[in-house]
Amino acid sequence: MPRPVPDWPMTAERPAVLYLLCGKIAAGKSTLARNLARRPATLLVTMDDWMSGLFPVENRTIEDFAHLSARLRSVIGPHVVEILRHDLSVVLDFPANTMTWRGWMGSLIREAGVAHELHFLDMPDELCKRRLRDRNAGAQHPYQVSEETFDLFTSYLVPPAPSEGFNVVIHRP
Repeated sequence: MPRPVPDWPMTAERPAVLYLLCGKIAAGKSTLARNLARRPATLLVTMDDWMSGLFPVENRTIEDFAHLSARLRSVIGPHVVEILRHDLSVVLDFPANTMTWRGWMGSLIREAGVAHELHFLDMPDELCKRRLRDRNAGAQHPYQVSEETFDLFTSYLVPPAPSEGFNVVIHRP
């Protein structure tokens, strides 16, 4: 059932922007996040860095991810709002892949009174899986992700819908 369009501020109360990312594993979200963070007065907050640092051995299953990421969101959310209220933009490199996660992100936008962009990286599975194999072989990423895990996480992805009210920027290959 579609949710009603959120009550976004018609004009942002602050000059800061909250940048959000939606896409499959290895779609290029973190690369885009780093590029967006090169903008003046913009801070990058990366979920993988926080999760791997705080929960180095606990995050093994999708159930672990759900539980631990909820704990992280409960702490990082108010922090992000405070950063935005200090007129610094934030690139939130957390997956805006479900309506629930986007609902949480929408609450940050409303609470901080800022503009936002939701970048949806609409990439085909085969491209992502090729990138994932390369990423795993390079061992530069904090997580080694199997194709089975990729498929599992991809099954939960819900592309953003106009009814959600986000300012969506679509990226395709």
